Amino acid sequence: MQKMTDGNDSGTKIKICGLRRREDILAVNEAKPDYCGFIIEFPSSFRSVTVDEVRELVKELDPEIRPVGVFVNAPMELVRTLLDDGTLALAQLHGQEDESYIRELKTYTDKLIIKAFSIKTAEDIEESTAKPGRLHPVGSRQWRNRKDIRLVIDSGIERPFFLAGGIGALNMKQAICEIRPYAVDLSSSVETEKWKDPKKIRQVVDIVRRI
Repeated sequence: MQKMTDGNDSGTKIKICGLRRREDILAVNEAKPDYCGFIIEFPSSFRSVTVDEVRELVKELDPEIRPVGVFVNAPMELVRTLLDDGTLALAQLHGQEDESYIRELKTYTDKLIIKAFSIKTAEDIEESTAKPGRLHPVGSRQWRNRKDIRLVIDSGIERPFFLAGGIGALNMKQAICEIRPYAVDLSSSVETEKWKDPKKIRQVVDIVRRI
């Protein structure tokens, strides 16, 4: 696994995604994950926040927690602006952003760009590692299946990746010990009735810190 330069190289990292309320910020400030994510200007998601909302939320965020903007086919100017003005530390792309989009975006910023891929076959892994983003979330909803776990392990992924999809308190240790991701990325598993649950957030962060 390649060495990262995010200022914290010890242990598996954890990202709590989909924050949208001040209460969510207070919860992560207490639990202290490495990253927190905001789904920005994507109305199809009930977790979406506006640019103004994310700026206000980040103002109260513990400076040791790195804010990540999650974008789906967003105008590049929107992504650039939030990276340039210091609102975000990273951008996470979840749409059909192609190689030219990512390469152009990287000419404007030295901040990390994450590209999301759904990993279901060995070919998906080959495609993801060929892209220019520096970090990749691996999102397979069936990753808990032994075959899918084996697929990720056998691929020998050298580029650091975030593991997302189907991860929670019950299988967190298995995911980290068997797949060895750079970070785990959670959202719905730390919610109760579609709202972030402070107890669940503390629980998963504590699990990661103990591994």
